[in-house]
Amino acid sequence: MKAIVYERYGGPEVLELREVEAPVPEDREVLIRLAAAGVATGDRLLMRGKPFLVRAVFGLLRPRLRILGSDIAGTVEAVGMEVSSLQAGDEVFGSTADAGFGGFAEYVCAPPEALVVKPETLAFEEAAAIPGSALAALQGLRDAGGLEEGQSVLVNGASGGVGTFAVQIAKAMGAEVTGVCSTPNVELVRSLGADRVIDYTKEDFRSEEARYDLVLDAAAFRTVWATLRAVAPGGTYVMLGGSSGTTLQAMAFGKLLSIVTGKRVVFFISKPVHKDLETLSDMAEVETLKPIIDRRFRLAEVPEAIRYLESGESYGKVVVSMTEKAANAPRG
Repeated sequence: MKAIVYERYGGPEVLELREVEAPVPEDREVLIRLAAAGVATGDRLLMRGKPFLVRAVFGLLRPRLRILGSDIAGTVEAVGMEVSSLQAGDEVFGSTADAGFGGFAEYVCAPPEALVVKPETLAFEEAAAIPGSALAALQGLRDAGGLEEGQSVLVNGASGGVGTFAVQIAKAMGAEVTGVCSTPNVELVRSLGADRVIDYTKEDFRSEEARYDLVLDAAAFRTVWATLRAVAPGGTYVMLGGSSGTTLQAMAFGKLLSIVTGKRVVFFISKPVHKDLETLSDMAEVETLKPIIDRRFRLAEVPEAIRYLESGESYGKVVVSMTEKAANAPRG
């Protein structure tokens, strides 16, 4: 099969399209013929081996993984002897983040608990856009943030992969939602259901009088204590993504800041949970949740896809299509 392989840390140039042996499912796995894969921030971090914590987990000098990509969608090709929940021909999507990655390839093996059946109404590319980012949004709002109906939530980075899902999920949970994004994405975020949209190039939500029960920060590039100004007394700040410096602040000083300020500071990393994937699938089936796809790339173009993600110019999700020619239509 064809796959994008890397054997050293670095930029997109370390990713190579190669012919490799197709995987064979073990007794408790299924083999999936991939139709699409989502491109995530985690792929970029694993590719570069930064921050250092990545190397501590995935290989100090050289990556232990050979094929990146954890957000997948495709068709079950074969099932292991002990698998009864899925069968050949099932169209599925899910996350291989806990199963060795391997999504930037024509085939991958995964345990059935990492997958859910894809709704017929959802295209493969749309399904591949969901797992990692939507799981982070759902778990960040519900589990880390404790969001309740009627509360106010601000989503920083509302036009990004996590943010576009967070706005929709927060609205579905009955929250009053404010989204923060740049000028070109204001209408997009508003179309997702945000009650208010702040253009960060014109306004700084941290200096406003408004305070929020929950601030979900998917673009944490300012200090934690600066962003805490926007959190109401007794409220919660949840950090899901941003600069290494801000991440370290949240990890190192979160508990202390929680005590000193009376506002909960949570650094959160989502996990693939089968029940949560089912929840997201159900929401997508009834169009409560709509994946926003910015650009599509072919398998051979994964280096360009990650380079585009790193540019900071993307909105929504970037996906890789295994079956179709990439079609990058302009924003419209």
